[in-house]
Amino acid sequence: MAGALGNDLLQLLTERNGFYCFESALHVFPSGCAASVMSIERWNSTDLWRKDYASAVEGYLFFAEDVFGDQFGLNGVKVYRFDPENGEIQESATSLEKWAGKLLEDTDYETGYSLANAWQQQNGPLAPGMRLVPKVPFILGGEYKADNLYALDAIEAMKYRADIWNQIKNLPDGTPVRIKVLN
Repeated sequence: MAGALGNDLLQLLTERNGFYCFESALHVFPSGCAASVMSIERWNSTDLWRKDYASAVEGYLFFAEDVFGDQFGLNGVKVYRFDPENGEIQESATSLEKWAGKLLEDTDYETGYSLANAWQQQNGPLAPGMRLVPKVPFILGGEYKADNLYALDAIEAMKYRADIWNQIKNLPDGTPVRIKVLN
């Protein structure tokens, strides 16, 4: 985690070592915590969910996630966003400060805040370690509505999406699919 961005992340975690905000729509992982808390070190280990994405996530240090489990990560001198449904990684910002500015500028898009709020109005608070997962995946036409969401452990949510992604990643757009979910 060398470089200016790594130093900025260390500074952030020194000032506030992990947190949820926007009604749990954004989760920034803490560092060096007890085993009962999902730390940034554990989250980035290969034995949780990263192995299911293999080289697609290689070289990234994921430090935060939105309510749907999209990951925010560092690689080199930029902040990136990883979409676990389509396996795409896109540049988000050139600094943590600019990333934070984007979150504040468009909280709904960047974190899923409105849907997190709507879901919690119907179902109660989202428990720590949980993310909202679409019943019908967004990539397969699922709607961005509270009724299409359910709470799932963040690790299980990433593994579920990785399973779908691995089944569809080489198919041309528009190909009819039948998703097989394995336990």
